[in-house]
Amino acid sequence: MPRQKRPDPIYQRGDFKLFPARADRRNLEIIWYDADRGRERSSSAGTDCERQGRLKVDRLYKLSAEGQGFCPTCLRPHELDKATASSIYVAAAIADYLTGKLGEPAHSALQDRLGHVVEYLKVTNPHAAVTAVDEVWIAAFRMHELARPIVSPTGKERPRAPSTVENSVIALASAIRAATGQAPRFKPIPTTQVNRSPTYRADLQTLAAMFLYCLHPQPPMGAKWSEEKREREKLARSKLLQFLRISVATWCRPDAAYDFSTERSRRQWLPEGPAIALNPHGRRQTRKLRPIVPVPKQIVPVIELTKGPFIGVASVKSAWESMCAALDLPGEGEAGTKLIRRSVSTIARRRIGERDWVQGETMLGHRKASTSDIYALPDPAHLGLALAATEAIIDEIEALAPGAYTAGLPQTRANLSLVMGGKTG
Repeated sequence: MPRQKRPDPIYQRGDFKLFPARADRRNLEIIWYDADRGRERSSSAGTDCERQGRLKVDRLYKLSAEGQGFCPTCLRPHELDKATASSIYVAAAIADYLTGKLGEPAHSALQDRLGHVVEYLKVTNPHAAVTAVDEVWIAAFRMHELARPIVSPTGKERPRAPSTVENSVIALASAIRAATGQAPRFKPIPTTQVNRSPTYRADLQTLAAMFLYCLHPQPPMGAKWSEEKREREKLARSKLLQFLRISVATWCRPDAAYDFSTERSRRQWLPEGPAIALNPHGRRQTRKLRPIVPVPKQIVPVIELTKGPFIGVASVKSAWESMCAALDLPGEGEAGTKLIRRSVSTIARRRIGERDWVQGETMLGHRKASTSDIYALPDPAHLGLALAATEAIIDEIEALAPGAYTAGLPQTRANLSLVMGGKTG
């Protein structure tokens, strides 16, 4: 039987070519000529996604072009000698690291954290090699970053937290390790040692005030609004209202709230539960676990009316900061957007009790899946105490802020019968 002709490559970089998957395989295939062995070699791209396959080819080509040895199976570089490592720029290591993280959930956060390092390189030495980054270099970077306040879009300044700076140091260590195959010449400080966890928790009255801020906008002291202006403000705060609703109902982290969508392809809205899978289909779970949680009955009608993204914006931070100022909530990082998650779980913990608090840990994503969870999928209905506590909290918020979960829903009208003449015969 004649040999079947190989199809044209999807992508090529140097001698490395990306081909469609074979008939009996799912993943794309990378083929290149190995001059040392005098023959062609091949490796699975480890993905059926063309974009990810191209990134794998780029990585292989880069490693080959730099003369660095690599494992064709896992695509990780072998360790470099010191002379080779000293020729790798920090900026190049960061760029390659971010390229390799494209498509992963952490990419956006890593881009922000390493962006601070890139900015520091610009004002110090853009051509700094990875071997120059030692404890002294990192100490100077920490001092530089802590001296720069964080400025909001409205021009408001606040101090930069040490944990924020250390996250950049941790990301830089990972980038250098990926580029050289060696441990960096500095040790990041665990964020648990520099974090100052917020202690402020909002009570039910404060949570209700947040909903009232969205439902019934009020002009600043001494100002007057027309009805049109009031409606515009109400519309502008509608995204913040949705954020409050989903955050209270699921105890989720802000990024999970922004991600929630009823689109079928995401497989997040599970009406048969009813439940919500906080982790969209196809997104890899990270150490910040996004669980499947039961849905309080009060938010079900709101979800059923939603087509697509529940919030519809990437962030409500600006609206949140305006609300915090209007309600005089604490500053210094005490009242960030995680306040809802922290406050609702604190109120619920007192109601659930310590004996059954494992349900709260599951709701928060603090309980990691076990092997048995993989074989026998956990039922969100088993979080009954957590669900009951959440529904009770929502009822109390609704009593203090009517419309918190009902505003915007179709209003049902009672049937009326007209009696002619006011008498019945």
